[in-house]
Order: sequence, then structure tokens, then C-alpha cells
Amino acid sequence: MNQFSLIIPARNEADGLSLLLPEVRGFLPDGTEIIVVNDGSSDNTLAVCEAHKVKVINHAYPKGNGAAIKSGARAASGDVLIFMDADGQHRPEDIPLLLAKFAEGNDMVVGARQSGSHAGTRRAVANDLFSRFATWMVQQPVEDLTSGFRVVKANKFRKFLYLLPNGFSYPTTITMSFFRAGFDVAYVPIHTPKRAAGKSHIRPIRDGVRFLLIIIKVGTLFSPQKLFIPISTAFFWAGLCYYMYTYLTEGRFTNMSALLFISAILTFLIGIVSEQISALHYKDIDRDIGSGSVGKPD
Repeated sequence: MNQFSLIIPARNEADGLSLLLPEVRGFLPDGTEIIVVNDGSSDNTLAVCEAHKVKVINHAYPKGNGAAIKSGARAASGDVLIFMDADGQHRPEDIPLLLAKFAEGNDMVVGARQSGSHAGTRRAVANDLFSRFATWMVQQPVEDLTSGFRVVKANKFRKFLYLLPNGFSYPTTITMSFFRAGFDVAYVPIHTPKRAAGKSHIRPIRDGVRFLLIIIKVGTLFSPQKLFIPISTAFFWAGLCYYMYTYLTEGRFTNMSALLFISAILTFLIGIVSEQISALHYKDIDRDIGSGSVGKPD
């Protein structure tokens, strides 16, 4: 029988938690451990948690959403982890849907936000572009790359804690890492309403750039050749076209053509080396996973 832990990262989310905590218990399996990671809040977040008798992990200062997730994952006693936000955008009534999908034998189930969910146009477009890029990288459908609402096997999630950033882009990293490791990832369509209370800590431009950089970083860990071969090919064709132009117009082979060809070769070789380094991150992925499997929730 599985043991469940619900992990809620929170920074100045007293209002949201006061609405969420009384409601969420009714949608969790019996005996679920509820952990709120208080990420250096300056409001009444801690008092709200104490009033509802949940386990609290305190950060002395704000470390970031990803850091709160890691603290919660390390402290959780359950072999199945449920992650959701404290702001009310993740509906407790969707938890049974994610658990039902998880019970089919998946290693991670993600709540994929559908069209009509509350989000700014720029954020919705950016998330769609990121998901499409990730889908191309992993050659598997990635329906929502940045959703923080998910259920996952604890032992497999902890395998990647060292890769997770401290900021908001932890979902990007863990999703692509699971695909790279060959774990089963599934999606459940959800709708996210407007924040119940408080103000979002996400800054679209700053965090959008961070998301993109994380995709590229994890992409090099997942499949470096997916990035380096197109770049190498672009250098090669640029060099070839420039050489043909200069040969036909000036009858010579220029230094620029040589530089472009050399860049193509070096980029290709870097891709090969990166591919080998990438494999080292996953060579021991099955070690310490445990002899027992995490089965269906009872």
C-alpha cells in the first residue's frame, strides 16, 4: 500500500492556504502527509499552517520555488509525492484524476492546463512554444512543460534533485529528465482558475528567459545532438554557399569559408562529446531505485 505526501511550496500565501488547506484534505487518500514549505514568507503563512496542523518546513529566507520543492521532497515520508501550488490555481478536486492516471502504472502524471485556463496571453503562448520545443527534443508529446501540479514516484523524483534549479523552472527540468531516463510520463487535462488570493511571484520576461535557458540546458543533457547537429549543419551550408559565391566571383577559397567549415566540424565534435557526457548522468539511474516497485494506490 502506497503512502502519499502532498507538498505545497508557499511564499506569502497565507490567504491562499487558508482556503486550500481545509478543502484539500477531502480529496486526498487517507493518511496523506501534508507538507507546506514556507519559503521565507513575511506574512501569516506560518500561523495558517499551524492552525491547520500540517507539517511545516521553514526557509530562513526566500530560496525559490524549486528550492522549496526540493526541501519538501527530502522531508516527505511518502513513496508517492503530490505537488501543487498554494495560490488556488490548482483545484483539489483534480487530485483524484491525477492519482487515477498514476494508478495505471505511470511514474509521473502532470496536470496539463487546457485552453481557457487562467493565464496571461504571453504566458500561454510562451508555455505552448516551450512545450513544442521540448516535444521536438524528446520525441514524445509534452502537453504542458511548466505545470507544477503533478504526482510522481518519490524514489525516482529524488534521483534528479541535484539537477533541479532553485527557481520556477523545476518542472521543465524534471519532465525532460524523466523522459531521458525512459520513465513513464502521462498527462491529465485540467483547468486552472484565477488565483484565489495574493499576487504571483512569476515575472514573465525574466522567468521566460530562464525557462528557455533551462530547456536548452536540459536539452543538452537529454540529447545534445538534437542541438549541435542543426547548428553544425547550418555552419556547413553557410560555408559551402559562401565558398561557391567567392569561387564564382573571385575564383578563390576565402578565410571566412574555412572558418565556417572548421566551426561546423568543431560543433559536430562537441555534440559527440556532449552525448557521451550526457550518458554519464543516467548510467546509475536504476541504482538505489529500490527492489520494490511503487504500485497502484489502494
